[in-house]
Amino acid sequence: MGATLENLGLALIQAESAHVAHNYHPLPVLAHSAEGVWVTDIEGKRYLDLLSAYSALNFGHGHPAILAAAREQLGKLTLTSRAFHNDRLGPFATALSQLCGKDLVLPMNTGAEAVETGIKVARAWGYRSKGIAPDAATIIVANGNFHGRTTTIVGFSDDPVAHDDFGPYAPGFVHVPYGDADAIAAAIDENTAAVLLEPIQGEAGVVVPPEGFLRRVREICTENNVLFIADEIQSGLGRVGETFACDREGVVPDMYLLGKALGGGIVPLSAVVANEDVLGVIRPGEHGSTFGGNPLAAAVGLRVVEMLASGEFQTRAKALGEHLEAALQALVGHGVTEVRIAGLWAGVDIDPAYGTGREIAEKLLARGVLVKDTHGQTIRIAPPLTIRATELDWAVEQLRHVLSV
Repeated sequence: MGATLENLGLALIQAESAHVAHNYHPLPVLAHSAEGVWVTDIEGKRYLDLLSAYSALNFGHGHPAILAAAREQLGKLTLTSRAFHNDRLGPFATALSQLCGKDLVLPMNTGAEAVETGIKVARAWGYRSKGIAPDAATIIVANGNFHGRTTTIVGFSDDPVAHDDFGPYAPGFVHVPYGDADAIAAAIDENTAAVLLEPIQGEAGVVVPPEGFLRRVREICTENNVLFIADEIQSGLGRVGETFACDREGVVPDMYLLGKALGGGIVPLSAVVANEDVLGVIRPGEHGSTFGGNPLAAAVGLRVVEMLASGEFQTRAKALGEHLEAALQALVGHGVTEVRIAGLWAGVDIDPAYGTGREIAEKLLARGVLVKDTHGQTIRIAPPLTIRATELDWAVEQLRHVLSV
């Protein structure tokens, strides 16, 4: 029976490889089912999920409350398009705007759509509210950024894998070093509409900016009548021990870009959230999405926002993050060169003498732990916020083991 399942699994992976474009390089595990923080493969082997689908599964696999909301809505209404009203969008937008402390929500589906929407809104605001000359608006972005995979977004990426061979690229973006507020101030001119930043850079390896950086960016943007756009698609919604990573410095951006965990790990759901003076510049017919704001996603998103409103998950992430940090720091000098962590989100740099990030991820996979490598030597750890301290301890022990052999 075991050999039969193993052969079936191999056949399924081969079919995927043969007929799915090779835009990913997955680890060799074939997930079949999952519950909470555990994933089970086709042969029945269980794995502790320390990736959470890049933070889309902040609440774990199949959270009962989120599943209940989805099942209830599935039997009623799933899609109308925005040509008509539906009875779930209003409650969702109200709850999300209150969570963010903003007036308006523009719902979309994916994180990249949210970023593209934010760019359009910022440019429209620049022309219609700030008075920037037509087609002259610029947006300041940071080196090392990752905001998505669309052609506009990869055009202002400095990662060759994301950027190269996809041009020509859209103009209008100015690069500055990440974490350097003085560079942002120096780059601003009369055509600057916005500063677009990840409060913590995720794909780059969980890069946390210097203390005070976000506060200074907020001040600079206010002083110069420039929008501060925070891409909280990975960092937001409880991941870092606060509702948003900006909360770590008590900063409120002009625009939040949200996604991933907003859909509860069940449906694609993203949003741009801002006040009326910013999002109000968009007029009917200028932007939209057939599935954006659909009632199924809105019902799921409402449940997610309700869960976050209690503060329970933020508190868990903060406490468990401190626990995880202490455990990971003990590995520095023993196969690990650096640990960067914010809440339950860590970037762990592997000493090249012990292998690449990919090799360590494969060794952890063999021991039942799912992580993902990035930029050669780094592995990212982002477990569901429902994980227990004992499960984190077990995972770190597996990492300790693979670094000792």
